[in-house]
Amino acid sequence: MPDVLLDKSTSAHEGHASPEAGRKPDECEDSAVVGEAQVLLSVWDAEYDLLCSVYNKNSWTNPKELRVANVLWWYFFSKAIEFMDTVLMVLRKKNEQITFLHVFHHASMLNIWWWTLMFIPGGMSWFGSCMNCLVHVVMYSYYGLSALPSLKGKLWWKRYITRFQLLQFCVTFTHTVNSIRIGCEFPRWGQNLLSSYMVFMLFLFGNFYINAYIKRRSHRLKNGGAKAKDICSSSSVANGNAKTSQASNLHRTKVE
Repeated sequence: MPDVLLDKSTSAHEGHASPEAGRKPDECEDSAVVGEAQVLLSVWDAEYDLLCSVYNKNSWTNPKELRVANVLWWYFFSKAIEFMDTVLMVLRKKNEQITFLHVFHHASMLNIWWWTLMFIPGGMSWFGSCMNCLVHVVMYSYYGLSALPSLKGKLWWKRYITRFQLLQFCVTFTHTVNSIRIGCEFPRWGQNLLSSYMVFMLFLFGNFYINAYIKRRSHRLKNGGAKAKDICSSSSVANGNAKTSQASNLHRTKVE
């Protein structure tokens, strides 16, 4: 599952405050690393297959699969915290920090993972959360480094975090569609939900990336070109006036 976004100074996505802005960067990074490690260790212990993790309806009777469900529950809990951060932004009327992408992403993630844990808390459900935790590690690493005074304004890879998230959506979508293709024993509605959500996230985050980086860069280049043209034009006019004045003075001198 995808994740959101850092603020104006550190965001890879949106022009609003990070949902984790109230927490220390190192705490966010630590929790992301721990979450990623817990997911991977529980999946490894449950002996899940990478391409097709079959969902066992009686997973609650298997201690190893129950561990996977417990880890996913804590992942869901982190989504609830992020959503509460959004609610607090609304209550504090931080309108400049709130966008449709921000609100929709946090609200939808909370709902999707509630349904996941209620009906399919195992099997292939681990893959999306694992990818999301991996993105968190990279994102909070940037967030933590950007908080250091010595590195402020020197980090050049902000836009690549958004690209990494777009890659996450593509990988998760491909993984899910492939599981349908090979007939993996996992509830089809869960596969359809995840693949559809990835397409929607690709559209929203892709639209953000185009507006935030591609169009903005193009606009800056156009403005820079226009300014350069104005400078050249002004310089040409000034040179022309100078030459005309010089020729006029020379003619006046000859007449005298």
